[in-house]
Amino acid sequence: MKQAVFLILDDYADWEGAHLSSMLNQAEEWQVKTASINKEVASIGGFRTIVDITIDEIPENIDLLILIGGNSWAIENEELYYLLEKRLLNGQPVGAICGAVDYLAKKGLLNNFKHTGNSVYLWKEYTDYNNQQNFLEKQSVRDQNLVTANGTASLDFAFEVLQMINFKDTASIEKEIALQKLGFYEYSKKYGNPFT
Repeated sequence: MKQAVFLILDDYADWEGAHLSSMLNQAEEWQVKTASINKEVASIGGFRTIVDITIDEIPENIDLLILIGGNSWAIENEELYYLLEKRLLNGQPVGAICGAVDYLAKKGLLNNFKHTGNSVYLWKEYTDYNNQQNFLEKQSVRDQNLVTANGTASLDFAFEVLQMINFKDTASIEKEIALQKLGFYEYSKKYGNPFT
């Protein structure tokens, strides 16, 4: 079984991973787990989450690591940094959204990738970030083994991550995302009733 680990810190943005995690978790061949620095975290929306594993328990060979944004990414944690550096260097799939992308920029981990984020302007004082020319003003960007997205792009993020991991063919992924993007009635006009 393939495993996706969603890394969530205290004050995490609970909406940013909801579409992606539910699509993965409903697939028979995928299992979703949560990880953090602490055993329990709370989301911006007030959800208390007891995580499955801590950072040091994340298996080296997981199929996908997702970094969910929020208000706590201005952290210093060597274990987290080395985990991400190693995965990115080894070509292992990583997805980062919102504040998690800010963390990658600050740590110089975006320097070999095309990417996006909330705003390149926010990173002007990050001395380890030197890849402004590859910042793309898009909702979500996939390059090599990394998907980045801004905080308003949870559906685009889900689409790009699913594409990166070859979850299904492109048309099937587009159809799954379309239900949420278009809404029930517009989706039904285009694809038919999804519940019949």
